[in-house]
Amino acid sequence: MFAIIQAAGWPIWFLLLTSVIAVALIIERSITLREAKIVPPRLLEQVMAVYQRQGVSDDVLGKLAKDSPLGAVLAAGMRNQKSSRYVMKEAIDETGRGVARELERFLTTLGTIAVASPLLGLFGTVIGMIEIFGSQSPTGTNPQQLAHGISVALYNTAFGIAIAIPSLIFYRHFKNKVDGFVVEMEQLASKLVDIVHGERLDFQPPPHRG
Repeated sequence: MFAIIQAAGWPIWFLLLTSVIAVALIIERSITLREAKIVPPRLLEQVMAVYQRQGVSDDVLGKLAKDSPLGAVLAAGMRNQKSSRYVMKEAIDETGRGVARELERFLTTLGTIAVASPLLGLFGTVIGMIEIFGSQSPTGTNPQQLAHGISVALYNTAFGIAIAIPSLIFYRHFKNKVDGFVVEMEQLASKLVDIVHGERLDFQPPPHRG
C-alpha cells in the first residue's frame, strides 16, 4: 500500500484525506439515521395515551423532546395543544424544519466529496502528465521520470473514481432515507393535530417501514 502511495505522488494525499472524511461520515450517518432512533415505533400512540389519561406536563414534554427527532416534533405540537389548529401546525412546522436540517447534517459534505473526488483525481492526472512531458529532453527520455509520471496520472484517476462512487451511492441513500423520515414525521404530526382538535377519533399507527 505504501508503495502505491509513493508511486501515486504527492497529489494522492489530498485523496487519502478525502477518503478518510468520507468513511467517517458514512459510518456516523449509518449509526445516526436509524429508524428506531429517528421515528420510534408507537411513539405517537404512547403520547396520545398519556395525553388522554393525565394530560401532559412540562416535564413530560421535555423528556419527549429529547427522546428523538419525532419526539421533538410532537412535543412542539403538544406545547401548543390549547392554541388554534393553525398555531399548533406552525409550531410543528418550525420544529420540523430544524429537525430536518439536523438529519441532513454532513450530507452536503458527503455530496461534495462525491463531486470533488474525480476532480482531485484529474488534478493528480494533470500533475502526472506534466511529469511525463518533463521527462522529454533533447538527449532523450528519462525512463524513471516517465514511469513515475504515468503512475501519478493513473493512480490518482483511479483513486478519485474509487472514492466518488461509494460517496455518491451513500449520499443518495442517506438523502432518500432522510426524505422518508421527514414525510413520516409530517404524517404523524398531522394525525396528532387532528386528534387533539377532535377531528380524528380513531388512531391507527403507520405500518412499520422495512
